[in-house]
Amino acid sequence: MDLVHLRAAGTSLVLSAEDGRLPSVVHWGADLGDLPEEHLRALRRAAEPGVAPNDLDVALPLGLLPETATGWRGRPGLTGHRADGGGWSPSPRLVSWDVETDDAGGGRAVATGEDADAELGVRVEVELLPAGLVRVRAAVRDLSAAGGYVVDGVLPSLSVPDAATEVVDLAGRWARERAPQRVPFAVGAHARENRRGRTGPDAPLVMTAGTAGVGFRSGEAWGVHVAWSGNHVVRAERTAEGAKVLAGGELLLPGEVRLGPGEEHVGPWLYGSYAADGLDGVAARFHTHLRARPEHPRSPRPVVLNVWEAVYFDHDLERLTELARRGAEVGAERFVLDDGWFRGRRDDTAGLGDWYVDEDVWPDGLGPLVEAVHAHGMDFGLWFEPEMVNPDSDLARAHPDWLLRVGGREPVLSRGQQVLDLGHPDAHAHVLGRLDALLSEHDIAYVKWDHNRDVLDAGSGPARAAGVHAQTAAVYALLDELRRRHPGVEVESCSSGGLRVDLGVLERTDRVWGSDCNDPLERQQIQRWTAQLLPPELVGGHVASPRSHTTGRTHDLSFRAGTALFGSLGVEWDISRATPDERAELARWVALYRELRGLLHTGAVVRADPVDPAVALHGVVAADGADALFALVQLDAPLTSVPGAVRLPGLRPDSLYRVSAQAPGDAPHLRGGRPPWLDEGVVLPGAVLAAAGVRAPAMDPEQLLLLRVQEVGADG
Repeated sequence: MDLVHLRAAGTSLVLSAEDGRLPSVVHWGADLGDLPEEHLRALRRAAEPGVAPNDLDVALPLGLLPETATGWRGRPGLTGHRADGGGWSPSPRLVSWDVETDDAGGGRAVATGEDADAELGVRVEVELLPAGLVRVRAAVRDLSAAGGYVVDGVLPSLSVPDAATEVVDLAGRWARERAPQRVPFAVGAHARENRRGRTGPDAPLVMTAGTAGVGFRSGEAWGVHVAWSGNHVVRAERTAEGAKVLAGGELLLPGEVRLGPGEEHVGPWLYGSYAADGLDGVAARFHTHLRARPEHPRSPRPVVLNVWEAVYFDHDLERLTELARRGAEVGAERFVLDDGWFRGRRDDTAGLGDWYVDEDVWPDGLGPLVEAVHAHGMDFGLWFEPEMVNPDSDLARAHPDWLLRVGGREPVLSRGQQVLDLGHPDAHAHVLGRLDALLSEHDIAYVKWDHNRDVLDAGSGPARAAGVHAQTAAVYALLDELRRRHPGVEVESCSSGGLRVDLGVLERTDRVWGSDCNDPLERQQIQRWTAQLLPPELVGGHVASPRSHTTGRTHDLSFRAGTALFGSLGVEWDISRATPDERAELARWVALYRELRGLLHTGAVVRADPVDPAVALHGVVAADGADALFALVQLDAPLTSVPGAVRLPGLRPDSLYRVSAQAPGDAPHLRGGRPPWLDEGVVLPGAVLAAAGVRAPAMDPEQLLLLRVQEVGADG
């Protein structure tokens, strides 16, 4: 079989393995239907390019692992070498090509090849998942008797058509993650290299190639994501001859992977999502896939009361018990004790790594607080930062050899921290033992797993060789073993806020912290673009104090809570010092979340393309289309004094819906009167709401209006 056609959820993937070469992509995009073999062969012929002037005499296909030997001028899919310089341009010949189809849609193809001259074996795995996601990864094996092949990179690629003329991805910084950027898909490479040792605030998350002007709701789009939590690279590359690819994989530091005889290195999955209906369509495939995983959280996402911005390092049993009582009153379901509970941790300069309860602060241990939390009907969570260490800690003083470093120098301090070398067996065992002991001693339902500095100058082992790859694998192993020992414990991936957000860590965690910034104005953008990969139930968003800890801005509770509502809701505010009216309003928002989380955490995320950049509209539409909740958000002063209509996308065109304001998000501050329809609601077909919409109220900046859209019978 030299041609394979996989189909799932509106996506077709046609692969060709001809002339003894590893497979290439003939078509990745819209579903082509049930094509007979002669049409598939005709499609392959129709896709073959002519010979370019002053070029190779034969036009060879561009494989999933592009080769210099075939005339590819971009970055090769497999790079590496032997000590004598050999093996630098591998060109494996096909040995086997196995294909399986899935009754649920899609299927799997595995191609193996060998290069006798380079003494290398290569395996390429391609899957089309039921959600319509493509994923591909590659492995390289040293077939020589002596071994010693150094792997410099394994970057599979997916070909995209000429119609993809723009590239959309994300940049950002700490506390302002997920900043979109758009560039032409020009000749050359738009390469996003992440060398932070963790995913990073400026990670592209999903790099998307799209048709001109591709938006949330319009245009064809092809997006890729690397499922790896360490260094990685994503590339949109176009050659002068016209080939276009999206490629990605782990970014290996020099010498990180050296293969012995018969040893194999397997790269991470590169996920690809195609959609005919814009960025929302790309995101929907990721969301559908994640929600179908066996390990996806099935219980309702609890309301979290995290005490960090309430007390910081000022831990006191009486104060925290009062916070727990107040939290239970407003409807919180999970209490999380954040940083500051362990030995010597009175600020962020000392104690990190000493995972023992501080006897001076907690003379009776954590037991009394855990019991008080449970007595108020909440489960208990605890903060850790297992990969890090302060130089001012018992651990660092006792085991300086457990720190990642190059030679005799230590990396420059960041946040007063260094990185613990979890590739060191003794360090790994120590951290596992301490976390296991604490989870065994107390009834802990939740771990907030933090990671607050980049992994730079990370030398490991006796030679202090580059160690980011080994560190990432060791973190995965630590999480896997901890989850094996404590299968009921949920884990949040927090990394200076939203810096470790990827499908690699999400194989082992149940939630990510969206950002250390709880300012709702910033969170509107952060959450909108985090949704390009993750559904709302996986992204933590908290209602913080009126004045933001990170920006100093002050916002109404309705804006703070209405923003956090569209995620995994929490509270991070000293509500024991809030007014009774504030607590009562917060309780109403929590009650709304608990009422609607079944909708918010299973429905389709929709994001309208903005007409005025000062206004955003987003929402969630139920899977059956019968219910929806939208947020109309005034981000800034509008362009016009009287706003126009806002369209409500994602509804069933032929269904009749009632649109009304949803309390408690029904009373934003207005610059004028309310549109007449808003007080009594309006009934219109979905097609009309999507095309004509409803007139928006003239809201003050940084205000939010919730709109409930529910299907009604023919009689209204």
